[in-house]
Amino acid sequence: MRFFLVDRILELEPPKRIVGVKNLSLAEEYLADHFPAYPVLPGVLMLEALVQTAAWLVRVSTDFAKSLILLREARNVRYGSFVRPGGQLRMDVSALEIAETRSRFKAVGRCEGEVAVQARLVLEHLNVADEDADLAEIDTALRPFWRQRFQLVGGPQALEAAGNA
Repeated sequence: MRFFLVDRILELEPPKRIVGVKNLSLAEEYLADHFPAYPVLPGVLMLEALVQTAAWLVRVSTDFAKSLILLREARNVRYGSFVRPGGQLRMDVSALEIAETRSRFKAVGRCEGEVAVQARLVLEHLNVADEDADLAEIDTALRPFWRQRFQLVGGPQALEAAGNA
């Protein structure tokens, strides 16, 4: 099962900042087991939503140069309010540094104005071919996949809006 946890990119200011949203629906399968009488977005998925939002900023800022963006560290993770079905997690991520192979971020997720999750993130960026040149075709396949996903989550519109601001 894949978890794409950024439904829409609302704001994008490469290489500084990105704002994305995750809309939580009762139809999401994992909610059936996560407190069935009180369904909420699991904390680990809130953190993953922040990571995925930061990864979009890295991809755009580096022109999709690296096919894989992985969580290296999550520090000072704190949870506040719950995100329940019908709610929206708004992820506001600011880059502290985006380098060639690593980046650092300050990230906050809010629901209805209340902090639901916050963390300091370190992401690592790489190509599969960096580890094994025989697997370069994976990088070749992943870059267009991520560009297409960027189109689907409204990335170009967010970039255009930032350009007009």
